[in-house]
Amino acid sequence: MNLPFPDRASAGRRLAAALESYRGRDPLIVLALPRGGVPVAAEVVAHIGGSLDVMIVRKLGLPGQDELAMGAIASGGIRILNQELIAQAAISEAALQAVTARERLELARRERVFRGERPWPELHGATVILVDDGLATGASMRAAVSAVREFQPREVVVAVPVAPPDTIRVLRGQADAVVCLETPEPFRAIGLWYGDFTQVADAEVRRILQRCWTQ
Repeated sequence: MNLPFPDRASAGRRLAAALESYRGRDPLIVLALPRGGVPVAAEVVAHIGGSLDVMIVRKLGLPGQDELAMGAIASGGIRILNQELIAQAAISEAALQAVTARERLELARRERVFRGERPWPELHGATVILVDDGLATGASMRAAVSAVREFQPREVVVAVPVAPPDTIRVLRGQADAVVCLETPEPFRAIGLWYGDFTQVADAEVRRILQRCWTQ
């Protein structure tokens, strides 16, 4: 079987070509969803310009049903809540705060690992491109789009190499633009569309970010 993407770097180069119209936007900020989105986003920045950073998203799982998201938190101090689900499940404020506090600790840990003391980028009035190596349900990406909106950017673009058609349809209703190279059916899993889908290590994420930040 001839897979669309040999690896994440090649997927990033193809994605960059599809994003060529965004070259020259100022400011242009490319936010990668770690870890897999970072090598893809690095290729986008290398080819069309802009600055690279990471957008970390943590789901707020419903107590006792962690797979159900009652909200999410994201880089930049943003919290988004599904008030309808919280009300339906009769989640107390104390329970909500406990889940939020736990996930904030993990988000802060990941921020330290990936970003160190680097300040959060200024997104107000910017063209922001959110990049991942692929989407399945798209839940984290939807949360990332909502989080970025809080900073009042000029436009929010979602860019991924591969995702199911239904996920892309939902995102088109939320982002200003969605760029997706492949929308196979049946989809099954992101890794099936890559020749090499080796997990990206934290150290590799840091190496890529530091390289981009020191150029």
